[in-house]
Parts: sequence; structure tokens; C-alpha cells
Amino acid sequence: MAVLCKPVIAVPDNVITCEQTLELARRLHKDHPQLGLTLRLIENTGVQKRHLIRPIDEVLEHPGFDARSEIYEEESKARVPAVVRQALDEAELTAADIDLIIYVSCTGFMMPSLTAWLINTMGFRHDTRQMPIAQLGCAAGGAAINRAHDFCTAYPEANALIVACEFCSLCYQPTDLSVGTLLSNGLFGDGVAAAVVRGNGGTGMRLERNSSYLIPNTEAWISYAVRQTGFHFQLDKRVPGTMEPLAPVLRRVAAEHQWNASELDFYVIHAGGPRILDDLSRYLGVAPEAFRFSRATLTEYGNIASCVVLDALARMFDEGTALDGHRGLLAGFGPGITAEMVLGTWVKADYDADVLPQHNYGTLDDGLRDPAAP
Repeated sequence: MAVLCKPVIAVPDNVITCEQTLELARRLHKDHPQLGLTLRLIENTGVQKRHLIRPIDEVLEHPGFDARSEIYEEESKARVPAVVRQALDEAELTAADIDLIIYVSCTGFMMPSLTAWLINTMGFRHDTRQMPIAQLGCAAGGAAINRAHDFCTAYPEANALIVACEFCSLCYQPTDLSVGTLLSNGLFGDGVAAAVVRGNGGTGMRLERNSSYLIPNTEAWISYAVRQTGFHFQLDKRVPGTMEPLAPVLRRVAAEHQWNASELDFYVIHAGGPRILDDLSRYLGVAPEAFRFSRATLTEYGNIASCVVLDALARMFDEGTALDGHRGLLAGFGPGITAEMVLGTWVKADYDADVLPQHNYGTLDDGLRDPAAP
């Protein structure tokens, strides 16, 4: 069965803290009639800091959608390759071993997709399949894992590479003053993540069952308005309550696999906000500690969209507490409202860690920018 290997995540050097975010909101929106509510909501996210591809002063200056598109292409080409190389190393594979690249991003647009550039510049075979996913938002991390699982089920000897590239700061819109938009300005961060799904071998989460679910009549709850100035994020106040209808779905998917969703060994959940995790803890009857990986991602990086589940999974790898045979659930949530869910068992490959390939990527920008990039 396909195994999801250790993800690699990198974030930019530019940091904005919660205190700085609150001070900016007070300064920029001092006359907003709901400023007090907005400040309380930002404080309650639990986000302590976020990382941005550009300094906050540049983020606050909207240079136009065309300029932002150029920044997206420049930054993705500079930052993705080093993360991809490290993810391949974690899976003990090379670029030539990859049969499918799944690229997910909801914060910028390129055609052809970055997958074409990666194939041409990083040594991937020219018959490597491409699957760009652009419109699933935060759910795309889970969707990418599920589509990789499907591919490796259809082609058991194949390997898939997942790349998530999210520059949420490029979606800042200074003229949008709804409470939901102002809240998102204090919630989202930037990051790049990559992981390999191996058809055979590997250490990590053996993917066994995946499922998707869309909550009826909620497509307007998380959305973009696409205008001349770019992507305008729209968030409905009912979004934090979506775990009430989704928790039974998670239970049903687990039951179809003869598992009890309340009695699993690990949980990797997209944390769009703390209430998502609090409600899941309550509705599933799971201890809050079970969601520590997702909560740590939210606290340290903010909501990094499709990268969240990959970062949370990497934290579980780093903790080293998962044992052979441990059963777990990974789930991503996003526009639709869509849930992408996968069940799997932890497996450990037999290999000698001393012979794993090693690379030196330098120290530029926490290893996120590739020194060899243009």
C-alpha cells in the first residue's frame, strides 16, 4: 500500500507577531465600528506569529494584481525546489523516481502550472504526470494526499510528489473591511511544503481509505471574489461551527473501515482556528492533547492553508511517538465546505539511517529559498 513519507516545510524569515498584528489593526482601522470585536477574534485565534514572504510594510502596499502575480511566480520558483529536494531525500527517492506531481495552491495562479517548470529544471522525467489543484483552498492538502493515494492504488509501483505553496500575504486587500476579512488578516501565513507518497516502502502513514464530503449549501461560506485587484477572501461567521456536521462524517468514514474515530492513536487535522480543534475534541470524545500537532502549527505559523496538514504531520514525525501499527486520521477542511479525509496505519521501513542521502542547501531564508534558483 502507498505510504505518505515525512513532509518538509519551510517558512520565510519575515515574522509578524500577534501583538504587532493587533497594533496594526488599531492603527489602520481605529475608526472601524467593530474594531473591538475584531481584536478579540484575532487574539482568540491562538496564533502567536506568522511568516511572510515580504516585510509587512511591503505587504500593506498593494502593487496591483499583475505585480502580485509576478511576485508569486518569482517566490515560488525561488522557494519550492529546496523543499522538494529535501522531501525526496526523506522518501529515499530521486526526481527520476516520481511518476506524478500534485501541485496545490490557492494564493497565486500560473499557466502552465509550476509543475511544468519543476519537470524542466529539477530532473523529473518528461513523462511525469501533472495534477495542479487551485480551487480547494485549505482542503487541498488533504485532497492532494487522497489523489496521490488513488494514483498509487491504480499504479502500485508508482510514486507521487505533493507540493503545497501558499503565499497568503499576497491576498491582503486594504480596502476590505468586513470583520471576517480583518480576522483573516491576522490568521493566515506563508509557507511551502512537500511530501512523497511511495507506492512501495517508506516510513510514515500507510494510506488505507480516503473519502470526501461537502456540507450541503455552504459554498458561499469560504470563497474568493476575483476582482481587478486580485483575490478577495470572504469568510462567513458560521464557518467555525462546521465540525458539528462534519464530526459524524468522520465517525462514519472510520466505521466503514471498522475503526472507532474516538479511539485512534493519532490525529492530523487542518486547524483553520482553535474552535475547529476544540469542537472536534468535544464531538469525537478525544482528549485535546490529541490535536497538539495541529495546534502547534496554528500557534507558530498561523493558518498556512494547504500546508497545514503536512506541517502537522511533520511535527508528529519529529516527536517520534508513532509506533508500528498505530492507527490515525488525517483531515483537511476548506471551501465548499469540503472535507478531505484519509485513514492510515503507521509503518516503519527497514533501512540504515546512516546511508540516507544528504544535501547541503545553505542557510538562505531558513532553507526555504534555493540558492541555485534564478
